[in-house]
Amino acid sequence: MKSETIKVNYLARVEGEGGLYVKVKDNAVTEVKLKIFEPPRFFEAFLKGRLFSEAPDLTSRICGICPIAYQMSAVHAMEDAFGVTVTGPLRALRRLIYCGEWLESHALHVFMLHAPDFLGYPDALRLAQDHPEMVKLGLKLKKVGNDLVTFLGGREIHPINVRVGGFYRVPAKKELAPLRERLAWARDAAQKVVRWVAGFSFPEFARDYEYVALTHPQEYPLNEGRLKSSKGLDIAVRDYDRHFVEEQVPYSHALHSTLKGRGPYLVGPLARYNLNFERLSPLSQEAALAAGLTSVCHNPFKSIIVRSVEMLQALDEALSLIDAYEMPDEAAVPVTPRAGSGFGCTEAPRGILYHRYQLDDRGVILEAKIVPPTAQNQKSMESDLYQYVGQNLDLPQDRLTWQCEQLIRNYDPCISCATHFLKLEVERE
Repeated sequence: MKSETIKVNYLARVEGEGGLYVKVKDNAVTEVKLKIFEPPRFFEAFLKGRLFSEAPDLTSRICGICPIAYQMSAVHAMEDAFGVTVTGPLRALRRLIYCGEWLESHALHVFMLHAPDFLGYPDALRLAQDHPEMVKLGLKLKKVGNDLVTFLGGREIHPINVRVGGFYRVPAKKELAPLRERLAWARDAAQKVVRWVAGFSFPEFARDYEYVALTHPQEYPLNEGRLKSSKGLDIAVRDYDRHFVEEQVPYSHALHSTLKGRGPYLVGPLARYNLNFERLSPLSQEAALAAGLTSVCHNPFKSIIVRSVEMLQALDEALSLIDAYEMPDEAAVPVTPRAGSGFGCTEAPRGILYHRYQLDDRGVILEAKIVPPTAQNQKSMESDLYQYVGQNLDLPQDRLTWQCEQLIRNYDPCISCATHFLKLEVERE
């Protein structure tokens, strides 16, 4: 009877802190635990008693990598509660700033966190020694994304220009001209990135996930749409809580999300791509197919290609938005608070980010619920590990451990986004 354990106390190259535990007995996997132990930060609790107008800025502090996602889900939820609809140039500017966040986040993950796995390096610093030009390219791409967020958001970390109803300030069309030249360069560079990552070697590993993402009739998903899955789910955002449930596990600070009666599901680039391939721009579709993908991709290791395609998509859309932009008369539409519930869901770089708020007639928050992408993917991550380890037990221990870490980094998990705190139970004998 042989028993062995794969244990990674601190996962490298993920945001936040997490650990991995895999137990193998008699040549079979018996237990997998992905432990998220980010300290609780009580965001949902301290939002209570705050005005609706504070939610975008407060929730953006949940994540320094994707603050726009938190701001956008918050403003959409508040506008849903108050019966407000944002259209035209203001809506376009929201998509534009979100494109900047996708670019900076995906560039960071592709070059700094994930590419070293495929090329055999322990970190990006070692990668840069042998591939300096590509790492410089990645940093330059990220800087373009940062600058786009800074331009529209007021600063690159925790932007301050987003508000319920629109923005505090909007740019004149001529102000966007300097950005356009840099975005055009970045679009060309992103095509090079797709070709580069397509040349990596990928483990043969395919999974039959239930993919969940926003879908929109005309657009690749960012801010709006219905929630759909690859196995028949098709609901309005406000019906989220009727179909999704969160479960407590004793070894993680992040609650696990599942579809009621159906189990784990997958959110993020693979889900968006598989459910919305036809809504990619022609340039992005062409790049994906040239990289060896089809209209569907079931290998999580190839998510690095899909992320690179989404970088290209974000840049292609950003240029289209700038070209079509006309400055609106007002920076925001009027907002009048009223009592009720509001629901918002947008596509953070890592997947759907759900917000729900209960408000009184003054717009004071009575209750808040925030479900980040990593919490939704944790069950799928564990399921992937269970299957992958079971199929690769003949690998040397160090290589299997490395590939388990790589499998988790496929998801680009944002462990810092764990907003829930577990109920504490003390057992005494």
